[in-house]
Amino acid sequence: MLHRNPLHGRSLVATALLLSLCFTLASAGQGSLDALYRKPAGVQTRWASFENPGALKGQGGMENKGAKGHAFDMIQPGETKTLMDVEGSGTIRRIWMTTMQRDPQMLRSLRLEMYWDQSDKPAVSVPLGDFFGASVGQLPTFENALFSSPEARSFTCVLPMPYRTGARVTVSNDSDIPLRYIFYDIDFTQGETHPDDMLYFHAHWRRERWTTLREDFEILPKIAGEGRFLGCNVGVLLKPGNTGWWGEGEVKVYLDGDAQWPTLVGTGLEDYIGTGWGLGAYANQFQGCPIADHKTGRYSFYRYHIPDPIYFDEDCRVVIQQIGGGPNPIIAEMLETGARFEPVTVDAGGYDKFTNLQELENPPKLGDPDFPVGHVNVYRQDDYAATAFFYLDAPTNNLPPLAPVKERIEGL
Repeated sequence: MLHRNPLHGRSLVATALLLSLCFTLASAGQGSLDALYRKPAGVQTRWASFENPGALKGQGGMENKGAKGHAFDMIQPGETKTLMDVEGSGTIRRIWMTTMQRDPQMLRSLRLEMYWDQSDKPAVSVPLGDFFGASVGQLPTFENALFSSPEARSFTCVLPMPYRTGARVTVSNDSDIPLRYIFYDIDFTQGETHPDDMLYFHAHWRRERWTTLREDFEILPKIAGEGRFLGCNVGVLLKPGNTGWWGEGEVKVYLDGDAQWPTLVGTGLEDYIGTGWGLGAYANQFQGCPIADHKTGRYSFYRYHIPDPIYFDEDCRVVIQQIGGGPNPIIAEMLETGARFEPVTVDAGGYDKFTNLQELENPPKLGDPDFPVGHVNVYRQDDYAATAFFYLDAPTNNLPPLAPVKERIEGL
């Protein structure tokens, strides 16, 4: 259904809502809007919230004699709150949440975790803000096919998250400040009979305060198993002294045993998220850049591979090159500020005037009389943080645990 694009001419809100419905229905094996008037046998609807954390039948809103007695709670420093803990087969359909404290440090300090089928290791262990799209500690107003923040005061996710024997969702406060207000509800169905090829939802977060010169940043480290890379939320903080355009790096996807060279290669960062010739703020269904602050050097972007699935049978690794660029004077200015970089290519006016400096035995250096004049691409260093989303054929994965809170909030 997503390929046929029957939504031409509809409003952005209506389009995103209908696409979310179609995606959720398709994930349940129902595949069309006809499923809206069909009730699958044995499937029940439940909501988990502080008013009914066990999502039990006939036991919601019992505090204060039913007069909104427990709509919110608080999380002390070092404390973990269980938001959902159920047994049996089911699927999380929607997560909504809001907190009063939404500063960058708190959004990175709150740790969201999800466990499937009584596993001890979480399939999801990420900073809460980054999961929902606040990838540089700022929560913008936006809406796409999977996430939204209607007025930059709340978080919503409509990704389907199936499980076979149970699900547990927690939020931990890794800061030294109490979180005084947190509201939430997790909407799910229970009683589904999932097919044998059902995949579990996973999310992984990693950050490099300053990336390493000449080395690609890993959006998703090598994940073992069979599954689907769904996409990512990424935040970039430009390193002081680094001027000019920063997003020339290509996204590369290594699949099923790829070693030195990947199978999938893009053409540039802004190209990967659907735009071109630079990067401004926008929000589309499957790709966008909610924050593009050129003055402070803060950028937040996303790309979801829903109409263009990325499947893998054995393993998958996703990276983005750390390459920027600009005309010779801009690169020379970076050199004067002490920025670390290495020239990669020079475009002097088209592919017939394009020089691959890395292929030259003795490449000229910037400032040399024989250095070509044009747009110079360079390896550079910046601050990257990425939340990768993927489905896997197991309830746990081989990736390392979430970084300590000190590393998550440094420099915010």
